[in-house]
Parts: sequence; C-alpha cells; structure tokens
Amino acid sequence: MLIILLAIAAAVAALLAYAATRPDTFTVSRSIDINAAPEKIFPLLNNFEAWPGWSPYEKLDPAMQRTLGTITQGKGATYAWAGNGKVGAGNMELTASVPPALVALDLNMLKPIKANNKVTFTLTPSGRKTTVTWAMEGQSPFIGKLMGVVMNMDKMVGGQFDEGLANLKAVAESRVSELPGK
Repeated sequence: MLIILLAIAAAVAALLAYAATRPDTFTVSRSIDINAAPEKIFPLLNNFEAWPGWSPYEKLDPAMQRTLGTITQGKGATYAWAGNGKVGAGNMELTASVPPALVALDLNMLKPIKANNKVTFTLTPSGRKTTVTWAMEGQSPFIGKLMGVVMNMDKMVGGQFDEGLANLKAVAESRVSELPGK
C-alpha cells in the first residue's frame, strides 16, 4: 500500500513540475480569406450589435443574457454576457478601431474561470479578397498551465475561432452579393 501511495505522490509531483515548465503566456490565432473588401467586413467586427450574426459564442446558449453598452461600435463600445457553462460570464470593450484594418478588444472572463485576454481582428486586403485574422493572447497562471497539460487551448478555442471566421465569411460574402450591380 505504501508503494502505491508513493507512486501516486511521485506521479502527482511530476505532473505539477511539468505544468510549472509550461509557457507563462498563450496565443491562439486563426485566419480566413473572405471574398469581400475590408470595408464590408469591418462593420461586422467593429459593432457588437452585428456579432450575433457570426460569433460562434452567441449560439452556445440561446438564453444567454446580453448587455450592450451605450456605445455599441468603435473604440469604447462594451458588451457583457451571462449564460450557461458553455459561455460563462464576462465582458468585452473595444480598445482600438482602425477602419478598415483593425479591431482590438479586452476580453474579461468572469466565469467559469477568471481571465483577462487581448483579442485582435486584423483585415489585410489582397486583390479582391481580404484575409481576416482573429487572435487572442493572455497570461497562463499555474492553474491554466496545469489545465493545459490535459486540454489543448489552441485546439479548443481555435476550433471556435475557425467556426466564427467561417460564419463571418458567409455573412460578409452574402452582403457583397446583395450590393447593387452584383
């Protein structure tokens, strides 16, 4: 019995030691090419009222409570939410709005785990299309490092970014096809 307890203690110690060696920060980034000019895509990112049309998080809890600030677009716009375990609770504030190239925001998660992350959307034109990159970076406290041993943040969040970018592409490209002369 003592040998089993010592083996378990050694395994737990090894796991904790390994987690401590993990990076102190993380970055998740995904990109997609959209057949639309940056000027057509930018308003979908810069205006929190447009997010339900493309954000994958909006669909995770249809009963989610949403609170838009008095400013809903551009620098200073705010958005808060409270929902089920899939979406948790938190708030966002647009910290930079550079038409039609960049939207940056502070993302503050309150539940299920507290986190403060920086999110950017960059729009890079290339001929008749625009490459949109959605990136998030933040600190990895020890608990995050420990969780990262068993959960892959890049795969988990990156998959949601992929879904959101595909939704954004569909919305932006449908808006382009609705323009006069198309």
